[in-house]
Amino acid sequence: MSNSSSSVERAWPDPLSGDELTVQTRFLDFLRATAVNKLAGLTREQAVAAPLPASPRTSALGVVKHLTAVERWWLSIEAGGAELPSLWDGSPDPSWDLAPEDDPASVAAAYRVEWARSAASLAGLAAGDRTRRAGEFTVRWVLAHVVQETARHVGHLDTLRELADGEVGE
Repeated sequence: MSNSSSSVERAWPDPLSGDELTVQTRFLDFLRATAVNKLAGLTREQAVAAPLPASPRTSALGVVKHLTAVERWWLSIEAGGAELPSLWDGSPDPSWDLAPEDDPASVAAAYRVEWARSAASLAGLAAGDRTRRAGEFTVRWVLAHVVQETARHVGHLDTLRELADGEVGE
C-alpha cells in the first residue's frame, strides 16, 4: 500500500532579504518541507519501521509526529501563549508513539496544520519579546531552538528514508 502524501515545494531562504524572524521562519519552512518530503512515497510499513536498534521508537512517522509536538509546545503554547493541550505530556515522550490509523498522509497533514497554528501564534511578536506562556524565553531563542530541533530530526529522517527504500538527498 503506497501513501497519498505529496511533496511540498521547498524554497531556500533568500540570503539578502528579511528581518531576523523572517529569515529564521524561512529556514524552518525549508526544514518542514524537507521533513514532509521524506515521508512522500513511503508505504505505511516503511514509514513505521524502526530500524535503529538503539532507538526502537524512532520511525519516520514518529519523527514527524514528534516535530508536530515540538511546534505545538514551543511555538504555539510557549511563545504564543495558546491554550492547547501538549502533545508530549508523559514519560517516555508519547509524541513518538504511533496509532493504528497513522500513515504518511495523515501525519504529514497534522504537521502542516501545526505550521499554520504556529504562524498564527507568532503573529505580532518580535524577536526580543518574552514568550507569552512563562516569559522565561525570548521569541528569538524559541524559534532558534525549533529550527535546530527540526534540523536535527530531518537528519534522522535522511537516514530512515535511506534505510527504508534507498532514497538519498534533500
